[in-house]
Amino acid sequence: MTNGFQIVVCGSLVPDPLQTLEPVSSPQGPGLKNETMLPSVLDPWAACALYEAANLAKQIPGSKVYLVSLGPKAKLQQLMMTVAQKVPFELVAVDGSASGFTDAQQVAEQLAVAIGAIPGLDKSRLLLFGGCSSASRDAGVTLQLIGERLGIQDQFTAVDELKVADDGSFTVKERIEGGRYQVSTCTGAPAVLAWATGSLPEPPNNPQVGMMNMRGVMPALMKARKAEVNTGAVAYAATEIPAQKRDTRIVKDTPAEEIAREIVEWIRR
Repeated sequence: MTNGFQIVVCGSLVPDPLQTLEPVSSPQGPGLKNETMLPSVLDPWAACALYEAANLAKQIPGSKVYLVSLGPKAKLQQLMMTVAQKVPFELVAVDGSASGFTDAQQVAEQLAVAIGAIPGLDKSRLLLFGGCSSASRDAGVTLQLIGERLGIQDQFTAVDELKVADDGSFTVKERIEGGRYQVSTCTGAPAVLAWATGSLPEPPNNPQVGMMNMRGVMPALMKARKAEVNTGAVAYAATEIPAQKRDTRIVKDTPAEEIAREIVEWIRR
């Protein structure tokens, strides 16, 4: 390739999974208890996509990585203090709710508008990356909806491997049912690739990369466009933590067959 790819990664913040998440209902709709106070991390699947994008851009001269994030500006700023030290990227921020209850259609529409407004965007070189799932908005359709709005027909889900040829074509290895892989060949960009876990480890922190990224992160946050996203047409009757049930009995010298039989009977009940 002579011009490289323009790789746009869609990923936002999610509550740290080590925190206790308690759903609550409010006049504004469902949410999490003390949501604004919860520490946040970059969505794990989006993080895999970001690391894969940076690795690809490093291999293909002329490529550039954009990170498009929808979330509250204050929390995005906190998140970028950590993420910016991982890999080089240009942030495109959209100021809006990052709640897991927001409607996927509305989120996709806002992200598609933000991507389309990137200066100098060339769709013939565009690779749209993101997670095949999410720790927050796990609708499983957001990235595909963005691709449809941008007119991208070649879409691959649950991608674990991407190999690019010298002519710009690439081979995609994606997960399918039964623990198998499907291998596809695409003639070139544009394409949508929703990543599973990939094969790359989390990059170590690099303060120099962080300083370079933060020069663009702060202006991007200052000019972030306000986006109104909510639950859409979905109505939640209630939000609650699933009930836990524990039925424990301590026994000695019981044959394995008897234990297995009791477990099966308990499951059937």
